[in-house]
This record gives sequence, C-alpha cells and structure tokens, in this order.
Amino acid sequence: MNYVISPAPLPSVAVHGEAIRFPVRRIFCVGRNYEAHAREMGKDPTREAPFFFTKPADAVVDDEATVAYPPLTNNFHHEAELVVAIGKPGFNVSVADAWDLIWGYAVGNDLTRRDLQLEARDKGRPWDWGKAFDKSAVCGPLHPASETGRMEHGAIRLSVNGTVRQEADLADLIWSVPEIISILSHAVRLAPGDLVYTGTPAGVGALVPGDVCTVEIDRLGTITTTIGASETV
Repeated sequence: MNYVISPAPLPSVAVHGEAIRFPVRRIFCVGRNYEAHAREMGKDPTREAPFFFTKPADAVVDDEATVAYPPLTNNFHHEAELVVAIGKPGFNVSVADAWDLIWGYAVGNDLTRRDLQLEARDKGRPWDWGKAFDKSAVCGPLHPASETGRMEHGAIRLSVNGTVRQEADLADLIWSVPEIISILSHAVRLAPGDLVYTGTPAGVGALVPGDVCTVEIDRLGTITTTIGASETV
C-alpha cells in the first residue's frame, strides 16, 4: 500500500527477557483509582463508576529513558501505576472473563502536567493537555501473565532521588484489574496491543530537571526515568 507521507513507526514496549517487542495500539488510563489519591486530589473516594482518559500510543517511553521537562508546565508530576497489556479482543466482557484478555503486566509512570490538568478540570474541559503529551507514558518491560499470575496484590512504590514518595498495595485499587477491563470493554472494543494504566496511589508530586524517578512493583521489578532539561527549539 502506498501513502502520501511515510507512516510513523509502530509504537511498542519491551518484553522482559526477550528481543521481541509488544506493539501498542491504544493507551487507556483510569483516574483516581486509589482512595488516598482521590482524597489528595480533593475528591470523594466513594466507589462510583470509574472514568477513563487516553494517551496517544506514541507517548510510550521505555525504562531507563531520559524525559525532557515538558513545555507549558511549572508543575510536572509522577504517578506510579500498574500497566495491563491486552492480548485478546474483547467486547462486553464479564469480570470473570476479563482475566483471559490479559497478555501481561508492566511497571508504569503516568507523567502529568498537573497545573494544566487541574486548570482543565476546574473549567470543565478535557484533560488532554495535562495528560496526553509527548513521552508521558513510561512503561517498563512487559511480564507475561502466564509467569506472574494474576496481579491482585503486591507492593507498588515510587522514589525520587532515593526518597520514597508513593507506597501502597495493588489490593488497594478501588476498581480491581478485571473490573477495570470489564467496564472498559462495555464502552469500547478492546483489542490486542491496548495498554491500560490502572491508577496511582497517594503521594504524587513534582519532578524537576535532574531528578531520577524509580517505580517498583512486586514481581515486575523496577523502572527508572531521568528528568532532563527543558527542550528548546
């Protein structure tokens, strides 16, 4: 097939211990899925229906990358998250059957321009400029679900320059992994290559150039991101 311009490279993430990579189709993110984080954002942590936002597939960034401090923000935040990779198509999937769609799991960091996000939220506007920017979806190597088992519990921890800022357990998720997948599948047709960022614990905070941010999840290892200087034209 011929195109009027050259197609962009297919975004992908690493697979733990393998040379092959996992192609990324779409990135879905769950908002406020830990009670303590909902409170620190000034919201009621009641178990209301979850809501989602998206990031472009090419926002994905590998472990050990340096991410430049992004433009337009003075309040650039980290958010440690469990990432779920979808390996089978699914639509209107039950909670019980949702596990079957999962190919694997990874450690993630949902980088956020918090000032832009909060401004949009307060004005009733979409969050895109605060969430869906270049290199905003850090994702470590995927671990096959056949090796990890179901990620229903396990410590999740984020440190900046060696100081712990976020610490919780996956069991603290308001909406569990299979519930998230089931609910999402009732709104869109999930397909192989979709990634789902499942929410962040309390303790989100600012990053500045020179910071080294690490995220660790039991059974999935640790990822590291260095914050670089602001990009200039």
